[in-house]
Amino acid sequence: MSGEPRPNGTAGRGLLVEGASGIATMAGPIRRGGAQGNADLISGGALAVACWEGRILAVGWSDEVHRQIVAEGLPLDEFRRLDAHGGFITPGLVDAHTHLLFAGTREGEWQVRARGAGYLDVLATGGGILSTVAATRAASDEELLAGGRARLAQMLANGTTTAEAKSGYGLDVATEIRLLDLIGRLDREGPVGLIPTFLGAHAVPAEYRDRPGGTDEYVAHVVRDQLPAVARQGIALFCDVFCEQGVFSADQSRRILHAAADHGLALRIHADELAPSGGAELAAELGCLSADHLAAPSEAGIEALARTAQAGHPVVATLLPATSWFLGKHHFAPARRFIDAGVPVALATDLNPGTSPTLSLPLVMSIGCVELGLTPAEALSAVTINAAHALGLGAEIGSIEPGKQADLVVWGVPTLEQIPYWLGADLARTIVRRGRVVFERRA
Repeated sequence: MSGEPRPNGTAGRGLLVEGASGIATMAGPIRRGGAQGNADLISGGALAVACWEGRILAVGWSDEVHRQIVAEGLPLDEFRRLDAHGGFITPGLVDAHTHLLFAGTREGEWQVRARGAGYLDVLATGGGILSTVAATRAASDEELLAGGRARLAQMLANGTTTAEAKSGYGLDVATEIRLLDLIGRLDREGPVGLIPTFLGAHAVPAEYRDRPGGTDEYVAHVVRDQLPAVARQGIALFCDVFCEQGVFSADQSRRILHAAADHGLALRIHADELAPSGGAELAAELGCLSADHLAAPSEAGIEALARTAQAGHPVVATLLPATSWFLGKHHFAPARRFIDAGVPVALATDLNPGTSPTLSLPLVMSIGCVELGLTPAEALSAVTINAAHALGLGAEIGSIEPGKQADLVVWGVPTLEQIPYWLGADLARTIVRRGRVVFERRA
């Protein structure tokens, strides 16, 4: 990474970003159907965004923005001036699905899969998630925090200002609680805002796998022991479950998610990653905010998600194409099918050490365009306003609108289309969160 993180931001109550070639405001509601490709672009001249006390004040032509500042009676000397140098401005990117905290890496099994082993084959031999669980349980808090901080610095440098962060590499009460505590600490440190999710039902841990009825016994442990402890701790906002053949069935997932809702947690679900498993249908039934992966949904599942969207209670289809790509799959989530059915689509990294070791949402946008058939504008909707709604934060972040949190990215390219076009490039020039510059890339 060539740049300078600035976790403490800059002084002053205001920030005025001037000289942009274009701005994708993403203003308005969640994008679905034909609206998925509406970036609400402003272009064609000298453009600006004014931020005041951490909120968007005005956006548009520079002279109009200046008039708005004056009309509000605000002191111009309290605005730091930031020259966008003809760059393109978007909202800060929102990564709605990550496994941020873990110990160890799994490059060895990557090569095993390349020789033909399947994901569940690796898991059955104690590899995959279970190997990361063992390493994470053994790691110290400082080791986990150091890894998390390093990854967050890279994510920030790629334009991410808010990210969901799951537990799920503990699979016991003590470690799950510890991971959530560390996620809370990293959120308080900033500058990337973190949304904590409890994922105790990520896999069946080794100590349960060889028992008769071990999966049901572990589900009972999650419901009886882990969820109450998580609720008492009060950090997690969501509960997630890996609903998949060979992991947790739809019925087992339903039991966990019902219990989570009883504890006041909002719901999300890993659904239909490898095979149709009833996950999409369950997400629609329970009103999950997000159904994630969806590389292999059934027609009934797609129709169920479409009905919820048409009824005004959309479940966001959060697609993770970097995972399918890294696993060497040639079958990706049917993004166009979801969009045509009116289901809002988000994209996320699925950052994890085994199946998606990426820290770059722009790269995920590129894969979304190449492999899922999204347009650049559809991909941007998927990592801003729709991703914000997938986290229940659509009224707060994900667009550049007066009153919303002032999270911005100034890109070193003049158009929206060039963000996913330059594969894997370091394009984020300046990152603003809550109206303060938190990253500037050195020339």
